[in-house]
Amino acid sequence: MKHINKADYFECFAFGNSPQMADELLELVLAGKKTATVSVILEDEPHPQIGDVSLVLNGKGEPACTIRTIYLETVRFCDLTWEMVRQEGEDETFEQWKTGNYGYWMQDAAQRGYIFTEETMITFEQFEVVEIFSECSKEEK
Repeated sequence: MKHINKADYFECFAFGNSPQMADELLELVLAGKKTATVSVILEDEPHPQIGDVSLVLNGKGEPACTIRTIYLETVRFCDLTWEMVRQEGEDETFEQWKTGNYGYWMQDAAQRGYIFTEETMITFEQFEVVEIFSECSKEEK
């Protein structure tokens, strides 16, 4: 595997909040089913820009692929639409997505020390896969 310098990327992260969720969501990314994500970006955190390249890790914390941000929009949680969030590739209905994500963000808020409500600003990000690390795709299948 080639040497990876994490400083070369906007961020290095795993999707979700557990190793199992990271692997499940990574599988959706690698299959082309997950082409977007939503996030709460706090004031003291770096804000993504179109063109940023991020390193996505698997559930073991190993580099799996890189993605490039191709579209950004910041809206209130309550203003996210099914057209937007279905690109996350995780849920069958908008209500299923909203229920699951509301719980996820309440837990995230408790862990990171902010207050989450329907009015919380959310960054919707579309991305494209730039590179898949072959060792990962062989192990994941």
